[in-house]
Amino acid sequence: MTAPRLMLLDSASLYFRAYFGVPDSMKSPDGQPVNAVRGLLDFITRLVQDHRPDQLVACMDADWRPQWRVDLIPTYKTHRLAAEPSVEGEEEIPDTLAPQVPVIEQVLDALGLARIGVPGYEADDVIGTLATRAAGPVQIVTGDRDLFQLVDDARGVQVIYPVKGVGNAEVINEAFLLGKYGVTGAEYADMAALRGDPSDGLPGVKGIGEKTATQLIREYGDLAGIRAAAADPLSKLTPARRKNILEGAPYLDVAPTVVRVATDVPLPAFDPALPREPLDPMALEELSARWGLGTSLTRLLDTLAATR
Repeated sequence: MTAPRLMLLDSASLYFRAYFGVPDSMKSPDGQPVNAVRGLLDFITRLVQDHRPDQLVACMDADWRPQWRVDLIPTYKTHRLAAEPSVEGEEEIPDTLAPQVPVIEQVLDALGLARIGVPGYEADDVIGTLATRAAGPVQIVTGDRDLFQLVDDARGVQVIYPVKGVGNAEVINEAFLLGKYGVTGAEYADMAALRGDPSDGLPGVKGIGEKTATQLIREYGDLAGIRAAAADPLSKLTPARRKNILEGAPYLDVAPTVVRVATDVPLPAFDPALPREPLDPMALEELSARWGLGTSLTRLLDTLAATR
């Protein structure tokens, strides 16, 4: 029996793209923007049509800035905090997007599409856990390069990385990573930790960018090997590079835990099977009428009904 093809959606990444890619002139009957809702439904329709998954899970950020990561690196995602948040730790979201998120969740639930968020974890961690546990091929749909660390040709784990919408996406496999970054999926997190990422508040090691990080991994195997070389006065590291790595020790002690996605998230019970028909047709009909979901919903329903 062939193992099921699993598709994992980095939901926030996709509805942000939908929000900014679909005109906000797309409104509900009472004039509220629904561009993120309808855009996400259109994305899911296209993904199912193009890739034919057997299972699909919408992974959610129950906690987009988990305290355990902040405890290790206090600058983690600090720039994404609102300047004057109404709730401590609240992420700054465009005013017309935040009200659409509960609608997205209600529509996914009424459709019967699995939706998982776990307190204390980001969607990336849910994706990491599901991808690690999967018996068959996995396609992760995200605009976040951090998830490239999960790419694994041997296990059939790929990333679908939207370029201009999900219909124009790069399929990220080991060959792509080696060609673009010079590292494998398993090495990507070490490279990311070394170079840092200002967008996530990760300082990296002074003087080490992407190319240098890749070169060091090629020479010394992994982060542990690089640190061992820095501690070895006989290694071929330049004095400046050795100094920067040794001085970066407090950061390097914790960075891998922050950068690597969790693979042991306690998941609730769920059914990942792609539904042929809505789980709650009446609720879905009410949501469609209330929010004017129109052809975006009907196209998705028709696509789901036609899946085999």
